[in-house]
Amino acid sequence: MSDHFTKTPGWLGWHSNPSRPQFRLPEGAVDAHCHVFGPPDRFPYAPQRKYTPCEATADQLFALRDHLGFARNVIVQATCHGSDNRALVDACLAAKGKARGVATVERDISDEELAKLHAAGIRGVRFNFVKRLVDFTPRDDLMAIAERVAKLNWHIVVYFEAVDLPELWDFFTGLPTDVVVDHMGRPDVSKAVDGEEFELFVRFMHERPNVWTKVSCPERLSVSGKPALGRERHPYSDVVPFAKRLVETFPDRVLWGTDWPHPNLKDHMPDDGLLVDYIPQIATTAELQRKLLVDNPTRLYWGNE
Repeated sequence: MSDHFTKTPGWLGWHSNPSRPQFRLPEGAVDAHCHVFGPPDRFPYAPQRKYTPCEATADQLFALRDHLGFARNVIVQATCHGSDNRALVDACLAAKGKARGVATVERDISDEELAKLHAAGIRGVRFNFVKRLVDFTPRDDLMAIAERVAKLNWHIVVYFEAVDLPELWDFFTGLPTDVVVDHMGRPDVSKAVDGEEFELFVRFMHERPNVWTKVSCPERLSVSGKPALGRERHPYSDVVPFAKRLVETFPDRVLWGTDWPHPNLKDHMPDDGLLVDYIPQIATTAELQRKLLVDNPTRLYWGNE
């Protein structure tokens, strides 16, 4: 790897030996949020990126999929690759039907390029509003993209932080597609689950039946600290009430994913086996688990072959 692609100092590499989950996933379970990085000699990182990660290839992702017991993946374009979706497309094609993708595109993308992405398994576009990760994109550009991909029956994935929902509300409610929110809109879990901030997000979902959410990334949201030496089977308990509420309130519009290889974590790298064992705490019945892990992602990503 060239010096140009030396990873960001302090970057935490993904867990090289995750435990085997104790929770047995239902047949057909989908890891509905994960990424691939590089390899940069084939798929260079974007010049405007805000970080340079370690490699996390499609083969490594598929090995994790099999180790954890998932059947399929939804791979989300990483911001370090910008709108160059070649690594994502390569991974989707290599999965031979076992993966779908969420891309990042520019307003001027051609219809031919969109058709090629669709043929490769892309079913959504991601809009990132987390200011520390991406630069501002004009709302008119984003709406134009949304109108283009709506014709393909794709959806929009949005990533934002809870404090920014009020200013984004009108834009989100104007999108002409299904909208999938990453990681519950990043709530502050030190606040009350029935407090003003999270109630606004619940109201957003109640009022907009086209809005889905991923109840993923407890390791990003938790303020209670990392699992002690990786042995605790029930970490991130402070996030549970938030995710559990959404799973039980909107059982047909929730998704879950590992977020492998966990970009930009600062204090610890989670054991992906422990993350799988977190699922029964937020989806407490077999019916809820099947909706979360099988029925919902299958309907959203494979329902319109």
